[in-house]
Formats: sequence, structure tokens, C-alpha cells
Amino acid sequence: MDLFAERCAGIDIGKADLKACIRTPGPRGGRRSETRTFATTTAGVLALQGWLTDRQVRLVGMESTGVYPDLLPT
Repeated sequence: MDLFAERCAGIDIGKADLKACIRTPGPRGGRRSETRTFATTTAGVLALQGWLTDRQVRLVGMESTGVYPDLLPT
């Protein structure tokens, strides 16, 4: 049995910005993709939240790479 999410998003987080792509049902039964870039500021993240909410996206996959020295034990 194949399972899929009707509305989902993927987010790639970078230092200066984040890129998000959503997949939603298309107007004629297909799939629609939309990609946007947001700042990594509070205002940018809130704009991302609004965009996802407006399109009724409830499932998000996130990717981020980097070193987080404040989280490493000393």
C-alpha cells in the first residue's frame, strides 16, 4: 500500500536563508510545486509559518548541516 501526504513541505536551512518547497494538489488532479526563499530571522521564519499555514501544509521535512559548538560538551 502506498502512503503519501496530500500537502507537504521540504525545508533546507542555511546560515543566511532557508529554502522551502511545498507540494499540493494541482487544479486538474496533478501535483503543484512551489518554492520560496526566506530569511533566517524571526520575521522570515514567521513569514514561512504563514505561507505553510495558508496552504494547509501540516507535514514538513527539514535538512540542516553545520557545526553547533554551543551544543557540544566541553
